[in-house]
Amino acid sequence: MIFVLLSVLCSVLVSVLLKLARRFQLDVGQAIAWNYVVASVLTALLLQPAPASLREPGVPWPALVALGLLLPTIFLVLAAAVRHAGMVRSDAAQRLSLLLSLLAAFVLFGEQLTTLKLCGIALGLLALLCMVWRSGSSSTKDGLAGWLYPLLVFAGFGVIDILFKRVAQAGVPLGTSLQAMFALALLVAFVMQLCRRLRGTTRFTARSAVAGLLLGLANFGNILFYLRGHRALPQHPALVFASMNIGVVALGAVVGLLLFRERLSRLNLAGVLFAALAIGVLAWP
Repeated sequence: MIFVLLSVLCSVLVSVLLKLARRFQLDVGQAIAWNYVVASVLTALLLQPAPASLREPGVPWPALVALGLLLPTIFLVLAAAVRHAGMVRSDAAQRLSLLLSLLAAFVLFGEQLTTLKLCGIALGLLALLCMVWRSGSSSTKDGLAGWLYPLLVFAGFGVIDILFKRVAQAGVPLGTSLQAMFALALLVAFVMQLCRRLRGTTRFTARSAVAGLLLGLANFGNILFYLRGHRALPQHPALVFASMNIGVVALGAVVGLLLFRERLSRLNLAGVLFAALAIGVLAWP
């Protein structure tokens, strides 16, 4: 379980770095672009991709290209969600995105819908509703952004997970598919930043580049340790899945409440608890 714990820590660290971006005057867009440099290099060094397999027939290039476009875009949305809605609600919304991938598994991939899974989906939707609900006193600060960005995080990461399943179903080796996604995401992210630079809305800074390197280490660590966790416990995939997602929700809540003094209503806190419960139910074999 040590690998799962490390994966949880890396995942929450990503949100912490995004949360601290404004405090240290970091350009989040630049940091996200540099993050993919680190992720691409580490994938090449540690996961040993085989680029030749991308020339074989049946490679789902539409899904890979879509992932290359979505990964940096949803990273920016996650940063905005952390800024406007806080770490607690953003992390929980990201983890609840499994509801969309689960629904896709039933609709697109032919899995059977059981009563237990249906209860988990209902709990997850209830959790999402509780987390995005803003009381009158708290809605004035962030307005529309306070609930819109968590919903976009939920939808975006759900679509990404569905595309991951499509790539995996096509039989592309994991290291190779990750290398292709990260390379495309790197290209898209830097094109976005160059467009901002040409418009004069940003300038490249060493501070943001260093933050991007740290972000890339945490982002890749999350992926690597999660995969190692599944390898260490091959007979217990549901345990790894549930521990990872519930761990992120729980640790994210603790860090958000204690370190950043995030204010949540009782309904929002109930949503976080419902999210952990829903993940546990959905992961039950």
